[in-house]
Amino acid sequence: MNWDDTTDTGADAERLVGAVADREDQAVEAALRPKDLGEFIGQEKVREQLDLVLRAARARGATADHVLLSGAPGLGKTTLSMIIAAEMGAPIRITSGPAIQHAGDLAAILSSLQEGEVLFLDEIHRMSRPAEEMLYMAMEDFRVDVIVGKGPGATAIPLELPPFTLVGATTRAGLLPPPLRDRFGFTAHMEFYEPRELERVVHRSAHLLDVAIEPAGAAEIAGRSRGTPRIANRLLRRVRDYAQVKADGRITREIAHAALAVYEVDERGLDRLDRAVLEALLKLFGGGPVGLSTLAVAVGEERETVEEVAEPFLVREGLLARTPRGRVATPAAWAHLGLTAPRGPAGGTGQQDLFGT
Repeated sequence: MNWDDTTDTGADAERLVGAVADREDQAVEAALRPKDLGEFIGQEKVREQLDLVLRAARARGATADHVLLSGAPGLGKTTLSMIIAAEMGAPIRITSGPAIQHAGDLAAILSSLQEGEVLFLDEIHRMSRPAEEMLYMAMEDFRVDVIVGKGPGATAIPLELPPFTLVGATTRAGLLPPPLRDRFGFTAHMEFYEPRELERVVHRSAHLLDVAIEPAGAAEIAGRSRGTPRIANRLLRRVRDYAQVKADGRITREIAHAALAVYEVDERGLDRLDRAVLEALLKLFGGGPVGLSTLAVAVGEERETVEEVAEPFLVREGLLARTPRGRVATPAAWAHLGLTAPRGPAGGTGQQDLFGT
């Protein structure tokens, strides 16, 4: 439905509830993607604003303004870029920031664009600085300077470019330098989805995959999808497998509940890693505060995995807080795991503070 094609070989890509696309996601998503804004579910404000931008451009007979889409993985940035191209009746070229490490890489792509073509640049914040500086001129003046030769004899040859639309996507908009952000005519931030929106995503995908699903089954899957369409569709596929093997193939609430219990995804969307972090924080350290490195050792994971993979969702769910003294569990975390918080300040001995944050 609404996803990105971003791939990754890290810990998040290996999780059932990870928002980064794996190879299976890529294969399925191509068949499920909506083709126009009318089919796209969710992101109401972004769709309305983008529709105005594209309609106005078509009315003028001009290329659309450059578009910057920011937000977490799996919310639909790649899908929207393809819709922009479809709505403008233009071809689309797809690349990513990590693939452009030299200005020459970008020059080769830009010089081969057709008039009106959409260039989708994923992870734009990871592009090299020389390429980034070349992109400034290309976006504003549709021109690049190609350097021929080296040293004192080097010559800059201006190369005119046909008008094109750049669609940049980023999960970390704060890393983009202001000169680059300022060159985008339209900027949109993608929000996490509400459960009701994800239910519509699940129903649509189930229809396209020819899976029989009841409303309560779709609601069960949507409620555990962490506000992310890509995760909703991945969970749908795993529940479909369970329903085909263990039942008659129809997804009911009971079947979805049983299937996701097998895959260790609980009613709030927490998986094994999330619960391991919370259990260590509560049972070993009394709710904290405890340093990140100590917490990572306790769950047998790398510090970066805990910080970048598990923590963001736990913080967003209000189950964990980051403080100057370390990580602290919230009352909601104690309630979610069915534990009783100790009386008095958490981590009363203060020993955890010795490990730092």
